Parts: sequence; structure tokens; C-alpha cells
Amino acid sequence: MSTWATQRLDALTDQKTKLPPVITTLQLGGLDSWSPGHVKKTWTPTPDLLNGDGTMFGGYISALADQILAFAAMTVVPNDAHFRTSNLAVNFIRLSRANLITIEAKAVSQTRQVITTSAEFHRDDDKLFATATATQFLQPIGG
Repeated sequence: MSTWATQRLDALTDQKTKLPPVITTLQLGGLDSWSPGHVKKTWTPTPDLLNGDGTMFGGYISALADQILAFAAMTVVPNDAHFRTSNLAVNFIRLSRANLITIEAKAVSQTRQVITTSAEFHRDDDKLFATATATQFLQPIGG
């Protein structure tokens, strides 16, 4: 069943929609693929987004986490609801630099009021460098 959220995900993966200003400003990019409960994107940071030593800034990884976890929630959110992140946790495991990264997220569980999501961040050598989880609070549209 198509919903407002899955239509948006289709537009993002087909690159047929303009990204919101915050996404453009933060250079977060779009989405490569999605299926029910799962999303994936690849992304390469530009040098202006790195720390002085060439490593990725943790706050920026957190912004990417918030985005990809929201995309995962969008794969399962009911058509009559919106959601907002009520909790975001990011665990940094090792450093990452200005190389291609792969980010995958999934919807872990869903109730009438909450969607729980998780994500993994992998460097181009396939080593895990961060994980993240989020709780998405559901709100009725127009409520």
C-alpha cells in the first residue's frame, strides 16, 4: 500500500524531488534504496565537513543518523500519521574519513505510538564505525 511516506521515499530514490533546504545546507544527500522496514544510502563527505585531522565530525554523523533513521520509519509509518524523533543515540566505534560510507537502517519495532529504528555505518573497507538507534513518536496528521 502506498502512503505519503513511501511516495516520498520513491521520489527520493528516483531523484525526482527537491531535497528540503536543511538537507541541502547540511549536505546530507538523499537515499539510494528502500524496501518495507529497510533503507540504504551511500555517501562521501566533502573535506569541509571534516575535523582538522581529516576525520568525520561526530555531530555530523549524528545528523546523518537522524536522517537515515527517519527514512527507516517512513517505510512503515501509517498513512494517517506523521512522526518526530523523540530519542536519538549514536555510538562511535572507530574513526571514518573522507571516503565512501554505506549507511543502512531498519524499522525494528512498531506500536500505535512509537516506531523504533536502528542503523549501521560502514566505511569503504566495510568496517563498522558507528551505530545508531532512534525512537520515533507517532502523531496523527492534523492532530
